Amino acid sequence: MASTRICLVRHGETSWNSERRIQGQIDIDLNTTGEAQARALRSALAEFSFAAAYSSDLMRAWRTAGIATADLGLALTPLPALRERHFGVLQGVAAHEAAGRHPEAYRHHQARSPEYRYETGESLVGFAERALSALEALAQRHPGVDVLVFTHGGVLDAAYRAATGKPLQAPRDFPLGNAAINWIEHQSGAWRLVSWGDSRHLQGVLDEVA
Repeated sequence: MASTRICLVRHGETSWNSERRIQGQIDIDLNTTGEAQARALRSALAEFSFAAAYSSDLMRAWRTAGIATADLGLALTPLPALRERHFGVLQGVAAHEAAGRHPEAYRHHQARSPEYRYETGESLVGFAERALSALEALAQRHPGVDVLVFTHGGVLDAAYRAATGKPLQAPRDFPLGNAAINWIEHQSGAWRLVSWGDSRHLQGVLDEVA
């Protein structure tokens, strides 16, 4: 069976990223740095040939995708299944406030409890199934070609673990950089890691913002 390579790109930076505030599915736009990161992506992605481009419909991913694909000649397709995980009661809460405001939720968050739903959100297991099902459907829809996907840190986390066999509950020891370029490959029902965390195109972005 023909393999499909998927280029995964996390959205550019938002003000809540810089504040270490949990966004989840709250719709936050890019900040100035995030816009500059998206422009840097535009040049980096021009080196590749993509058959299709998809994006989470949340503003931070959709705006990143719109800026970064402006020169690629691709129609950008929104895909809500690529949204970030819903973090329930922790959405909108800064990391340093979470333990005090929602101690039970924070404890489960730190432990990566697989079935915990943050009272009103998604479990880790349910979210990973949603994200990976969406990526697998794209691979099946586009066999033998490269596909570009703009999404969120949680989706990248699930994809990396699926491609490397790292358990969902294991602590994360790999980067999920804003606007970095990551590649995974799908063949015969299995995922494989191709490359991860390429951020060379982002050198000088902070100088541009300043």
